[in-house]
Amino acid sequence: MSDWTDRLPEAARAYIADRRVDEVECILSDIAGVARGKAMPAFKFGKQTSFFLPNSIFLQTITGEWADNPSGAFTEPDMILIPDYSTATAAPWTADITLQVIHDAVDQQGRPVPVSPRNVLRRVVELYNAEGWTPIVAPEMEFFLVARNIDPNMPVMPPMGRTGRRAAAKQAYSMSAVDEYGKVIDDIYDFAEAQGFEIDGILQEGGAGQVEINLAHGDPVALADQIFFFKRLIREAALRHDCFATFMAKPIEGEPGSAMHIHHSVVDSASKLNIFSDAKGGETEAFLHFIAGMQTHLPAAVALLAPYVNSYRRYVPDFAAPINLEWGRDNRTTGLRVPISGPEARRLENRLAGMDCNPYLGLAASLACGYLGLKERKMPQPECTGDAYMSETDLPYNLGDALDLLEEDAALRDVLGPEFCGVYDSVKRNEYKEFLQVISPWEREHLLLNV
Repeated sequence: MSDWTDRLPEAARAYIADRRVDEVECILSDIAGVARGKAMPAFKFGKQTSFFLPNSIFLQTITGEWADNPSGAFTEPDMILIPDYSTATAAPWTADITLQVIHDAVDQQGRPVPVSPRNVLRRVVELYNAEGWTPIVAPEMEFFLVARNIDPNMPVMPPMGRTGRRAAAKQAYSMSAVDEYGKVIDDIYDFAEAQGFEIDGILQEGGAGQVEINLAHGDPVALADQIFFFKRLIREAALRHDCFATFMAKPIEGEPGSAMHIHHSVVDSASKLNIFSDAKGGETEAFLHFIAGMQTHLPAAVALLAPYVNSYRRYVPDFAAPINLEWGRDNRTTGLRVPISGPEARRLENRLAGMDCNPYLGLAASLACGYLGLKERKMPQPECTGDAYMSETDLPYNLGDALDLLEEDAALRDVLGPEFCGVYDSVKRNEYKEFLQVISPWEREHLLLNV
């Protein structure tokens, strides 16, 4: 093995074994969570310590258009991408031996590029670390397997199962429902094993063809990297079996949406003890402060947790989406749920994020709210012990309102980084403007001849 392959994680080295690496994909996440970068022959990658990409990739919208640069100039200077070898992992669906490596973006003076989503998350984690805290997260990923959809004008349909019938809805936790597309699940497991990822569990959710994958708790940046990789892994597994995997928040009319629930705990960096529990196993004031931070700042953070116009179609009553800022113990109708656990695992589950969010930015925004709560030391609203689905909410119901709330929350913008927030606002307002220029089938059906 050459020197650079000696620096790879164990799973990547095991995947290579005694084979020659053909290609290395040098990637990083853009604002949307799309992998951008370059692929190069492995022998060339081994000779390089970095490479260049224009920083304008962070101004590209989900449609491929370019948003205005808030700083004015659009000169597209190069940034330097440095490989993080700890992220190196297989691309087991390729015909040759290919590795993927996530890169960190720095400017030409070696400073982290503040608008890079991975750097935004790292910035938030470092604010915790500066206080002597270590944030821990455990994400849950929901997604749909759907029939191939090659015409955007046609509705998305559930996939055909092994029985020859389309996947059925309202089969949450059904093992036979999962078996309907078991070959896709098998490939997901195989790809994850080859990539060195630990899946905590896979289950059938409530929608037709809707699946949930739980990941073990750990470091936020490492888990965001995993979700970034998992989205591609899952899409590739689906394509092998003539279907699509989608992480849209609401891909099928009449079906529930897909969330990325985030479990949060915070550990004292010195003692390694959960700061949400006291010596007797009870809840601490820090735990309540964390909840209060969520209630205070989540309305502004929704712009990152629900980043597209489609995201807000998940926020409708009676579709298993808790569209509220209530908190409660073992209460799935609340937006903020305290799961059953022992004192060492006491945590708060944020149930508002959609699976369409960029994992780096979703985790960063959620952690930022909790961090501000710990710093501001406010107390939360009284616990909700009933059905919170009927509660009033201060959450925005469309992307434009969400961006306005983010712009008004100076504390949250300061934690995430003002320069990042400016670029994010520009990209998202551009996307929203593009959407408003599209005439929908509903408008043609009900307005064309009636108004």
